[in-house]
Formats: sequence, structure tokens, C-alpha cells
Amino acid sequence: MEAPLYSAHKTVLNNLIQKSESVIKPWFASRSLEIEHKSDATPVTIADREAEAAMRKIISSTFPDHGIIGEEFGSTNPEADYVWVLDPIDGTVTFASGCPLFGTLIGLLHKGKPVLGAINLPALGQCYIGDNQTTTLNGTIVKMRPALPFEETTVLCTCIKSVDEYQSREQFDALLARTHLFRTWGDCYGYTLLAGGWADIMLDPIMNPWDIIALIPVIRGAGGVITTWDGKDPVAGDSIIAARPEHHSEVLQIFNDCRVS
Repeated sequence: MEAPLYSAHKTVLNNLIQKSESVIKPWFASRSLEIEHKSDATPVTIADREAEAAMRKIISSTFPDHGIIGEEFGSTNPEADYVWVLDPIDGTVTFASGCPLFGTLIGLLHKGKPVLGAINLPALGQCYIGDNQTTTLNGTIVKMRPALPFEETTVLCTCIKSVDEYQSREQFDALLARTHLFRTWGDCYGYTLLAGGWADIMLDPIMNPWDIIALIPVIRGAGGVITTWDGKDPVAGDSIIAARPEHHSEVLQIFNDCRVS
């Protein structure tokens, strides 16, 4: 039986999902939506800010002792035992371009370990929730698909240009030469394709904490392995490889072979 406090966390997680979606959906594919650029040149919209503000209000009123780390409004009490990590719109460019493959990421850390994660896709009506043991899609348990031969796998990556800027193009090209299909069905949507059994390997060469934390319980709950580009703990990392265990180890081997060649 779940501990009451953990159950309360899941209740709040669902409230955050519903509230953020209600804020974001009216702005999707709106001609009146304006895109601004922050000091780091990343895009932001009123939907990003209003959704995060609404989620912060819920967390602060329900769990005043919890910390919050958010993309738009920074950190509050980040040293708390429980810390919520928020990305109101993962894929802001996608969202602002009228493409439905964006989502809201909500993660919960307990003493630095990811214990809950949600990937909500408002435009598609899909919500994935994971707790490291189980992942659900709209309440139904999902798993990564059975392991295909490596040469038949589908690889996803958000942005090829970022591979050149932040990782090794030699490694990336070596991986694509060994696999079957490559597509840029990226941002958080790519991780839902893994968790739901539609793809096999997802890569992101550069990420922030609010991009990563929610993904971890979802991918693990669906039977996958998720690490940094070099196989380390993703919690403190800034890149991701996610895949089934068999495929993940082979990706790392390909990358390692490139390093020593």
C-alpha cells in the first residue's frame, strides 16, 4: 500500500498536469502568441510563464516546505527534501510553430533522487506518468517494446545541430550507421515514443535539469535505462541517452569505440 504522503504527491502531480494544460491549450496555434527571447537566447512565451506560475502556486499552497526548480522563475528552496522540477513547455519552438509535439514536464525529487515524473502532451491528449517501477499512458500501463536486433532499431534525437555543438558527430554517425531508422521526433515527445513502445533509442546532446528530471521515472518505469551521453547519472548531467538495457549498452559501446579509435 502506498504511504499517504506519496499518494498526496501523486494527487498534486495530477493537479499540476490539469492546471498547466488549462493554461497552455488556449495559446496553442494562436496567431496572437508572441515569442520573446531570454538572456540566453532561448525562446519563451506567455504560456510558458503563466503555466509555471500556476503550478508554483499549487505547490506552494499544498507543500509550503517543498522546493521548486523551474525553467522560467528559477529555484526556491532547492535544498529541501522534496523538490519539484518544472518545465512548463518543453519544446517552446515546437509549440509556437503550431506543431503538437510539445509537452509539460513535471518531476519530483526526494533527497536528490527522482521519484515521480510526468510528460503531458496537451495537444495530443496524452499523459505519461512514471514512478521508476511503472509508467502509465492516460492511466494504462505501458512498456518499451521488446528488444529488436540492433540493426533494426529506430533512433530519435531532438536536434542534429546540437550534436555538432555539444557532443561528437563521429559517435552519432557511427550509431546511425549501425541502426535502421533515424527521425527528429524530439523534445519530450521522443521519450514518450520510447516509453510507449514505438521507438528504441532517444538521444539529446544538451539539456537542463528541468528537461531531464521528469523523464527519468517515466523511462525507468517503462523498462528503459537513462543516462548521460557518457553513461553517468542523469540527475546531475546535461545530456541523455535513453533505451532498453540491451540497446543502451550497445550505444555506449559504439560511443566508446569512437573515443579510443
